[in-house]
Formats: sequence, C-alpha cells, structure tokens
Amino acid sequence: MCPDRVGNRQRRLRHWPAAVLCGLVVATHATAADVRVFTDRNHPVEAPADVRVVELDVPSRIEAELAANLPADPAQAAAIVQQRLKDGGDDLQRRLANAYQGVADAWSLGITKIPAVVVDRRYVVYGERDVTRALERIEEYRRTQP
Repeated sequence: MCPDRVGNRQRRLRHWPAAVLCGLVVATHATAADVRVFTDRNHPVEAPADVRVVELDVPSRIEAELAANLPADPAQAAAIVQQRLKDGGDDLQRRLANAYQGVADAWSLGITKIPAVVVDRRYVVYGERDVTRALERIEEYRRTQP
C-alpha cells in the first residue's frame, strides 16, 4: 500500500466507533415508538414483550374481586370491602390506578373497537390480534404517506 492510502485508512478506522455509535442512535430513534394495545380478556392478543397491553376490563375484574361473597347487609358488605381495600395496600391501589388510567387513555384516544393497536397516539389498527402484523401495517402506511 502506498503511504497516502494507509494514512486515509487509519483516519477512517479512527472514526469508525463514532460512526457506528451514531448509526445505532439514529436506528434506535427511528424505530422507537409509543405502542399501546387496548383489548380485554375476551380478545387476547399476541404482542411482543416490550409492547404495553391494556386490558380494559381489569377495573371490573378488580371490582368483582372486592365484591366477591359479600353479605346482603349493606353495612356489613361496606365494612368488608373497606377491609379488603385496606388489606390490599399499595399494591391494590397501584392496580386500580393503572387499570383506570388505561381506560382513561383509551377514552382520550377515542378507541371505539378492540383490539386496537395504537402507535404514537396517531395511528391505529382495529381488530388485529397479531400486534406485530398490525405494526407492520402501520409502518407500511407511514412509508407511503409523507
């Protein structure tokens, strides 16, 4: 090799780690998206592990747990529910908050059918139980639209 080419090659190699890191950051940013799936127990979905799945019937299921086997006397039933809420502690409070937040999110996004796969609060595919397939459809649409 002539010395000029060796020098150019060394300069290129010296910048290689920065170029790779920059490429990884751009690739990660390009594929990063806020993906949420809204569904319920009766409409199971196949979703990648990193996708947030919101089951809209969780609040009613938690309420059913709290109301299970209550006596007919309203005062006794209220006391039992209060005790169950207390016994559930912070974990139950978090479950309730997350469950109702999911319902509020679906409502604020205008979700009308389930399952619904939502990307970046902008794109939605209804009725597709395979989340990966729904994401592919959204990506295909995004590529064809400016």
